[in-house]
Amino acid sequence: MKIVVPATSANLGSGFDTLGLALDLNNEAVIEKSKYKSLSIFGNIDGNKKIKQDNMFVKIFTKQYKYLTNEQCNFAFKLSNNIPISRGLGSSSATIVSALQAAYTMAEVEISKQDLINKALVLEPHPDNIAPAIFGGFTTSVVEHKKVLTLQKDIPEYLRAIIVIPDKHMSTYRSRQKLPNTYPSRDVVYNISRSSLMTAAFFSENWDFLRSASLDRVHQYYRMRTFPELFNVQKTALANGALMSTLSGSGSSFFSIAHEDDAKRVSLALENMFPRFVIKTLRFNNTGLNVK
Repeated sequence: MKIVVPATSANLGSGFDTLGLALDLNNEAVIEKSKYKSLSIFGNIDGNKKIKQDNMFVKIFTKQYKYLTNEQCNFAFKLSNNIPISRGLGSSSATIVSALQAAYTMAEVEISKQDLINKALVLEPHPDNIAPAIFGGFTTSVVEHKKVLTLQKDIPEYLRAIIVIPDKHMSTYRSRQKLPNTYPSRDVVYNISRSSLMTAAFFSENWDFLRSASLDRVHQYYRMRTFPELFNVQKTALANGALMSTLSGSGSSFFSIAHEDDAKRVSLALENMFPRFVIKTLRFNNTGLNVK
C-alpha cells in the first residue's frame, strides 16, 4: 500500500490558523506486513537521527492500528520525505494524516476524509495545514465542537506557486511564542476583513485582490523579524509580478503565487537575490491525500 500526501502552505498572511492550500510536492509512504519491523527513510531528514529512532509516522500508525485491530503486527515502512522538515510546508501535518489513513487502510476499516480530519485534529489542533493535506486545493476551515468545518476550492492550472526555502529552519513552537497575547481591535478587524476577502478571491478567482487580501497584522511581522532577510524575499517577489507573497506557515519558507507566464520571472529574481536559498516553482495539488 502506498499513501501520497502533499505539502501545504498555511495562514497565507491574513488567514492565521484558518486558510491553507496544497502544493504538488508529496511525501510517500509504502507499508507492507513483514516478519520483522523495519523502517527506511529517504529524502529530507536534515541529518536528524531522531527521525528514525523516534519516528512520528510509525508511532501514530502503530497506535492507531492496534486500536482498530487489537493486534500488534510487524510492518516494513518505506518513507520518502520530499517535504522539507521544519520549513513551514506542513511536514508534520502530512505525517499525521498519512499515518492515520495508512492505519485504517491496513486494518481494512473505511474512513471518510471528513472523519480523518476530525481525528487528525486531536494531534494537530490547527486545521490550516491538515485540511489542504487531506482535501487538496485551497481550503478555509474552522473548528466547532471539536470538529473541522472545511470548504475546498480547486486552484486553476494556470497558476503557479513559487516557494523559497531558506537554509535554516524556524521552530513553530518558538515562533508562536513571539506573538502578542492581545491585539488592538483595529488589528483584529484588519485581519478578519482581509482573510474574508482572500477566501472570496479564491472562490471567485479574482486574483487581483490577493495582494491586499494577504496583508497581515497578527503574526507575520513578529515571526519574520527574527529572520529579517524574509522581508526582502517578500519585496522581491511582489516587485517581479507575484500576486501575493506570504510567510509559509510559521516559516522559514516563503510562499508566492503567480500566473504561469510570470512565474519564471519571479523565480529568477529570487534565485539571483538569494543564491543560498532553494527556489521551487510548483503546481498546486487539487486532490489531497491519495491511497494507491
